[in-house]
Amino acid sequence: MFKIPAAWMRGGTSKCWVFEWDNLQVPGKSVDEVLLRLFGSPDNRQIDGVGGGTSTTSKAVILSRSLSDEADVDYTFAQVAIDEQKVDWGSNCGNCSAVVAPYAIQRGWVTPGQETTTVRTLNTNTDQLILQKVPTPDGELQDPGTQMIPGVPFPGMAVGLGFLDPAGRTTGKLFPTGEPLDKVTFDGREVPATLIDAGAPLIILDAESIGLTGKETAADIDSQAALLVHLDDVRRDAAVRMGLAATRAEAARAIPKLALVGKASQNDEADLNVRMLSMGRLHPALAITGSVALTMAAQHEGTVVRDLLTTDPSSGLVMRTPAGIVQTWAEIRDGVPVVGTIRSARRIADAELLLPESW
Repeated sequence: MFKIPAAWMRGGTSKCWVFEWDNLQVPGKSVDEVLLRLFGSPDNRQIDGVGGGTSTTSKAVILSRSLSDEADVDYTFAQVAIDEQKVDWGSNCGNCSAVVAPYAIQRGWVTPGQETTTVRTLNTNTDQLILQKVPTPDGELQDPGTQMIPGVPFPGMAVGLGFLDPAGRTTGKLFPTGEPLDKVTFDGREVPATLIDAGAPLIILDAESIGLTGKETAADIDSQAALLVHLDDVRRDAAVRMGLAATRAEAARAIPKLALVGKASQNDEADLNVRMLSMGRLHPALAITGSVALTMAAQHEGTVVRDLLTTDPSSGLVMRTPAGIVQTWAEIRDGVPVVGTIRSARRIADAELLLPESW
């Protein structure tokens, strides 16, 4: 058996296995092969591995001290497929990003301040610099902390995330097609869509245009097999149009994600209702990279998001998700746009994962 050190951490509304790059180097095996076997994929239950059997619990974060002068920590995100023999490296997970600063401080890679500690993290999937700010009173992490977020019943360490200049990190353009509004084909008819790359590539549909409200539950969405097929068709077509894949068949499962948005109810504190799909199913809360894209979309005339708003989105968005309210902030810092939010994180366990020598 190979013994692989790892930490099990919750970041936002996701659970992530956290590794250091050197510990995943196994003679004769690729990192993809190692992760798939550790997680127990392909198997929809991941019964012989550490995967949780859902898209939000089959994730890996791989860390190292940064090679860049601009960052303290380099981190790479891996979405480990559940019932496929595939690891998707094409995007970042904003929720899992929240584990990076606490891990780096606990590991001694960053010296904590007496009140707060800022950790400069570089996501290598998207070349995105994220400033993470963590309370460290008297130079100590607050573990488990007191920060509550929608979708998590217990508190964790507060982690502020600020995405610096997030536009076009994957495709090179905020709007990869060159337009804030496009037409896509849903179930044989054309509907308006915004294809945007900020934080991560995302396609945004007005829920009403496809016969929904934006208030649907997971049961409402996931039980409709035909709806899921039509939405994935839209997503795969968008992947080609955004330059993320050469053909529909080659489109990754993890990107682009797809968001359904709808007008908030009258007197609701939210600006918008949001339902996001991840890996073919409704996300239980909201992908944080998706919230960055939605916030950027709101700030540009002609997008699906902007056309639904009755409020000024220049300082951020308040979005109602299946788990509750998620709020983002937006500002210009030294001439550079920054979009951020607050997540929580908690270290659940330190582990030594046992990897068979052959499989």
